[in-house]
Parts: sequence; structure tokens; C-alpha cells
Amino acid sequence: MPVTRLPETFPLATIPLADAVARQFRLLECTAAHFEGSQLFEADSGVVPGLGRPRTTARVEAVLAAFLGAEDAALVQGAGTGAIRAALGAAVSAGEPLLIHRAPVYRSTAVTLRGLGVRCVEADFNRPADLKEALAGGRFRFAYVQHTRQRLGDSYDPGEVLAACAAAGVRTVVDDNYAVLRVPACGVELGADASCFSLFKLHGPEGVGVVAGARDLVGRVRADNYSGGGQVQGHQALDALRALTHVPVMWALQSQVATEVAARLAAGEVPGVAEVRIANAQDRCLLVRLERPVARVLPAVAARFGAASYPVGCDSRYEIAPLFYRLSGSALTDSPGLADRTVRINPMRAGADLVVGILRRSLAELGEGR
Repeated sequence: MPVTRLPETFPLATIPLADAVARQFRLLECTAAHFEGSQLFEADSGVVPGLGRPRTTARVEAVLAAFLGAEDAALVQGAGTGAIRAALGAAVSAGEPLLIHRAPVYRSTAVTLRGLGVRCVEADFNRPADLKEALAGGRFRFAYVQHTRQRLGDSYDPGEVLAACAAAGVRTVVDDNYAVLRVPACGVELGADASCFSLFKLHGPEGVGVVAGARDLVGRVRADNYSGGGQVQGHQALDALRALTHVPVMWALQSQVATEVAARLAAGEVPGVAEVRIANAQDRCLLVRLERPVARVLPAVAARFGAASYPVGCDSRYEIAPLFYRLSGSALTDSPGLADRTVRINPMRAGADLVVGILRRSLAELGEGR
């Protein structure tokens, strides 16, 4: 049976360390503009009259909107999935056509699309001519764009897709999970009408998500979420903001480490490795194809040497050890032939020596290189 090789990948641009430091400083400048004195040590709760949410939550939303250059931002429950659900629920109606990329849809997003009852119409965003033809029909009010790759071989520039949609008068909702603060500009910074992302994946507390973008869309999200039980309480919002200040620099270091590990594996430092790629699938990670079909058992072996063998939230605050794991569900749907020989590795907070060492010892344990 022929071995499935890794496709060529087109990783999204990352933020150099010096720029990440500048981002951290700018986030604190935005914070100083909306918090004073002891307000950073205090958090309120409840549906404050006139605000409909805690004062602390409203301040953190203002910080995020200013930081991202958005008209408004709303914190929601349900993390990234909740943010996407809230934004699409505010944007489109049942039966309405929604333009999406021709690729396997992330599973929780597929549930949202099914629940909303929208009519998804696909175009290949990798082919500008296909996108242009779809937009020329005038059928769409909204398009939905995933910033990171849905297919391992996806090559489209999210900024160009958003610009094409805007030129055609089509508004855009962007899934910015795994992208915001990792790439030079997220969806709303590139002109999208809404960016949706999880603060849990940015080391924040469980369950908090963000919709940042146009005032009318964010206002509708907030109006739809008027219930007290649906609010993000002040202590959650403040916890997320504190965690966020560490993220730009952490992501820049993580990107550096992934690049170093990829170069060392490509140079043949670990026996048993056939190929390696850097990919945004979904988190920015290494795809490592092994010479023998041991990918399904390797994560459990790597765990004995200190790796994490399954994610909590992929880049959440729980994840400090390097992650050795299978490909994502959508990647395997698109390329099932990779399942037996390919693992994805995310260094998380670790350095290259630890990642390479765990892989070497794990493959040796499985009989490689002896």
C-alpha cells in the first residue's frame, strides 16, 4: 500500500519576538486607558443597570476593542465555539445562503451551521477566480472565513479573501481561533466585520470567548445575550485580561521553537522521521510523518517521557508540556491516509531540545533507529 506523503503546507506568518514585546506593551497601554487604581484588583458581578453586564466585563471589552482596533467587543460564554455561534446567530438567518470555504468544516462549527439552518454555499478560497465568481452572483450578505487552515494544503491569504468579499459588498465573520495574537493581524484587523475567538486558548479561564468587530453586529450579540446567566462575570473577564498580557511573547517563543525543531528533524537528527512540515492545523504545530506506521501509539509512549498525549484546549493555560497527538479531525477527514504515520507536535512552553529528545526516545522505544 503506497505511503501518503505530507502535502506542501503554507504556514501563516508569525510575529517576531520584538514585535510581540511591542504588542504586550500596547495591550497594557489600552488597559491603562480603561482601568484606574484598584480596579485591576477588583471585580464585580451581575446585570448592572444601564450596562446589562458587570462593569469590569465592560472595561475588559473596551480594552479588547481598542487593542484590536474594533468598534466594539463582547465577551461571551462558550469559548471560541460560543463566540462563533453568537456572531453567526447575529449575522445570518435560517435559509439564508452563507459563503464558506470548500473544505471539511470544524466539527463544532458544523453543529452551529446546522442549528442556524443557513444554506452553506462552498467556493475554493485557494482559487481567487472561484471566489470572485461566487461573489459576483450577489447572493450573499455574509461569508464565513476560518483564519487557520481547514485543509493541510490550504494556501489562501485570509486578508485577500476578506478584501475580495468587502469589494463585493459581502460582510465577513472570521474564526480567529489559533490565529489572534499569533499572526500579524487577525480578521477584524484585516477588515472583517467580526472576529471570533476563545480566550481559553489564550491562557484565559475556561469558557470565555470574544466577538470583536462592527458595532451593529457586536450590539446584536450583546442584545441576544441579555440574560444574567449568559454574562461573563467580572472575575472571569479580569482573569482573561491578566492572562492575555503574557500571550504575545509566549506565542513568539513557541513559533521560534517550532521552526528550530522542524529544521533539526529535516536535517535527520531523529532516526525514524520521514518528513516534517510546519502547519496551522488548527494550532501552529509540526506535522511529523514517521517511517513506520506507529503514529497511533507514539503519543502514549511520548507521555512516559514527559509529553502531553492529549489536549485540554490546545494552547490553554493547562498546556505547558509539549503535545504529541494525532492530526485534527478535520485534517484526517481531508487526508485519512496520514493517520497511521503522522503525528502533530506542539512545543507549548518547551524548548527544542526537550521536544527532539522526547521524540527520539519515543521512537527508540518503538524500535526505530536500532
